[in-house]
Amino acid sequence: MTFTASLSTSAPTAASPAPFVPAPLVSTQWLADHLGTDSLVVADATVLQIAGPGGKPAYISGDEEYLVHGHVPGAVFADILETFSDPHGRHGFARPTSEQFEQAAASIGVDNDTTLVVYDNAAGQWASRIWWLFRAFGYDRVAVLDGGLKKWIAEDRPVDVGHVTARDGARFTAHERPEFWADKHAVAAIVSGESAGSLICAVPQKEFSGASGNRARAGHIPGSFSAPASRLVDRTTNAYLAPELLRQLFAEALASEARIVTYCGGGIAAASDALALALLGREDVAVYDGSLNEWAADADAPLVTTA
Repeated sequence: MTFTASLSTSAPTAASPAPFVPAPLVSTQWLADHLGTDSLVVADATVLQIAGPGGKPAYISGDEEYLVHGHVPGAVFADILETFSDPHGRHGFARPTSEQFEQAAASIGVDNDTTLVVYDNAAGQWASRIWWLFRAFGYDRVAVLDGGLKKWIAEDRPVDVGHVTARDGARFTAHERPEFWADKHAVAAIVSGESAGSLICAVPQKEFSGASGNRARAGHIPGSFSAPASRLVDRTTNAYLAPELLRQLFAEALASEARIVTYCGGGIAAASDALALALLGREDVAVYDGSLNEWAADADAPLVTTA
């Protein structure tokens, strides 16, 4: 791994057609081959989990880690906490409005002629959230770096430290796709049987069962299938599992042709499940943005525990 300083470095200026992304994931080799290409933006979306008051998990921006410990050369920082979420939302990580998202995309140098590759230094859930947001706002020229920064570093690829300034003058126009989202009413309709659908929960198994958790009420939404986001990737490389293994994890939900809704605690890990399902060819997936943060806060919304 080679470190170089990149203080005040600017990202490449758009001048030629952006590279085509062949799938929701791109390999480290694909990125290495295209790094520095005009109209390609690479973004680090890392968020760090820390212990908050009372031992409850809290989240902070990964910006400092990006600056000090390094990032893919030329990568800008995409701040999910401050920029790619609605600060006025009722729950953490609430999806931004169309106007907020347009500003967020432009702030990292992405316009409607850009290809974006996003990664994180976790198990891909933060990068998946950015990927999902772009697609939900009408843009498909986006992919997640398979294995993220962990795999990139493990392969001894170059890493820069310091800030990278996003390309100036970017303008992004959003085209909302409301079918990418499910609200509480839609989830309740699936639970009651009024609407056809499969619910997939991306939280860890112990949270799913109700054995652990930090919300006021524990458990999962009735009728849900468990597919923890942490189990979607190889623990050594953080790369997503092969399709046949992913298919086994989602087997129960895939047995039905009904629409799939993924959820978790706050809509982050759910995006990783949605990405895995896209790899398996399912295009009828929605993310419940409020997820358990919203559902569990309603004393009348049913939860199931199996612990």
